[in-house]
Amino acid sequence: FAIGFETTVPSIAASILHAERNHITNFSILPANVLVPPAIHAILSSPENRVNGFLAAGHVCAVMGYWEYEPIAAQYHTPIVVTGFEPVDLARGIYQTVRQLEEGRCAVENAYSRAVTREGNRTAQALINQVFEPADRQWRGIGLIPRSGLGLREAYRQFDALERFPVAFNTLEESPLCIAGQVLRGVATPHNCPAFGRECTPASPLGAPMVSSEGACAAYYRYQRVKP
Repeated sequence: FAIGFETTVPSIAASILHAERNHITNFSILPANVLVPPAIHAILSSPENRVNGFLAAGHVCAVMGYWEYEPIAAQYHTPIVVTGFEPVDLARGIYQTVRQLEEGRCAVENAYSRAVTREGNRTAQALINQVFEPADRQWRGIGLIPRSGLGLREAYRQFDALERFPVAFNTLEESPLCIAGQVLRGVATPHNCPAFGRECTPASPLGAPMVSSEGACAAYYRYQRVKP
């Protein structure tokens, strides 16, 4: 199951190339990787957008660089700061974003220079481009975003589980209580959700932001939980 943002894709691509070189025929993937820039475009272009700035994930930018974000910042007049994951990294990323807003600037800044360059890892990018091509992808809480995912190129479709096996998809109905989509788009906070801390907890999540420990709802539950 090939999931994750651009960070995980180079190793998946390398695995496919290894399987091809060694004529391994019992290996396949279910492509489900997603791309960050199209998702940012979708959020910022929405009429309901309330996002004033982005902390660009350092691990993604370590692979892809941050040149793709420069036209986004310019088009939507929104600061984007490449940020690491240690507490001091997050504090620096927030500081640089707020400073841009206060100064009326909208640029891409790199607050994680010890791991990220503007160009990124060209070798990893070449692997991705060799094996994968952009594909439309459904995002929970957002909907279909064109060219926001990755699918295998024609030359490597023999490793696509969707092509090899009769894979059936079940449509999952979101709970009517859950506002995960609004949280993901930045138009609501977890405290606005009627199910937060009640029907929806990390032990019994209703939406994606409560499933992952990195999700906004899970973070609010752990650090700012209101009493049910």
